[in-house]
Amino acid sequence: MQRKAALVLMVCSLLGCVDCAAAQSAPQTGAEAFILMDAGSGRVLTGKNTERELAIASTTKIMTALVALETGDLSDKVTVKQNHLKVGSSMYLRAGEVLTLEELLYGLLLPSGNDAAECIADHCGGGVERFVARMNEKAAALGMTHTSFANPSGLDAQGHYSCALDMARLAAYAMREPTFARIAATRTAAVGERMLGNHNKLLASLEGCTGLKTGYTDNAGRTLVTCCERDGMRLIAVTLNDRSDWADHAALYEYGFAAFARKRAVARGEEYTLAPVRGGTQTSVSLAAGESFFYPVTAGEELLVSARLPEELTAPLAAGQAVGELIVSMDGEELARVPLVCAEPVAAAEKKQSLFERLFDRTG
Repeated sequence: MQRKAALVLMVCSLLGCVDCAAAQSAPQTGAEAFILMDAGSGRVLTGKNTERELAIASTTKIMTALVALETGDLSDKVTVKQNHLKVGSSMYLRAGEVLTLEELLYGLLLPSGNDAAECIADHCGGGVERFVARMNEKAAALGMTHTSFANPSGLDAQGHYSCALDMARLAAYAMREPTFARIAATRTAAVGERMLGNHNKLLASLEGCTGLKTGYTDNAGRTLVTCCERDGMRLIAVTLNDRSDWADHAALYEYGFAAFARKRAVARGEEYTLAPVRGGTQTSVSLAAGESFFYPVTAGEELLVSARLPEELTAPLAAGQAVGELIVSMDGEELARVPLVCAEPVAAAEKKQSLFERLFDRTG
């Protein structure tokens, strides 16, 4: 078994690279629980009671939409049934009418239709109960350990809850799904004779806001999950039971974008070191990062990048072949591991014949 050698490659000193506003303290909110998280890295920038299990109201529909996109087709024809017409927020469906799944998703995410949620779950899950089971399976797969769904709409129910941290992770995942992101960012949409408006006011009033979902019930209070992107950095904010959610989200984003800068610790394709090669047409090979890694930092924080690789490689080697890893850390805590790959191919050298082998070949 080959021994591993650790080679420190570089220290990314980030002192003074962030705006002086970084010195400001994180804003306080009126929320019972809240979080501001970097979507790319998962770093929590600020928060309170981030793992407290609370009612989440219609922010539930983020998961409903995701499961629907994974199990249905946007062009599916869906017939509305009488039992789909639930109380609360609605897209005003009528029993017997037929809509596409895509139209129902607009009704789910813009006006937060409980009727759309029931209709989608019944169609995509082969019944609402089976669909809710898939919602919980997806939550478990995403590591949402403080989450339980009891329905697809978010109406108050026993065993229906989540936490700010889980909802931020869900939102970050959801915004990587192109169809979800497109619908969540839509301000108005025409569905038949209906004109649907998005309940998320920040889409129109906050620079860089691209989604996500509002919610309210008597038990949950006002809940809000939003996403905002500026200068390539995407942040997620979640507030649970917050009467001043619009203002609080705006304040959280102003803090986040002022106090943190998105820094590239590792660049894909950038060559970092040479490694010795045995039995090849060349004695060494250049190693490069297989992917990029970005992380939000404040003034005074430093990212350390080190490499772990075998002491010697054996030819043949293919370009792009993973042979080690780059480790990104900060303050002694590992943040990420990035594949370290061969930047070029190395062919095996032709084997030289011994004197005995050459004599044997001649005498046959």
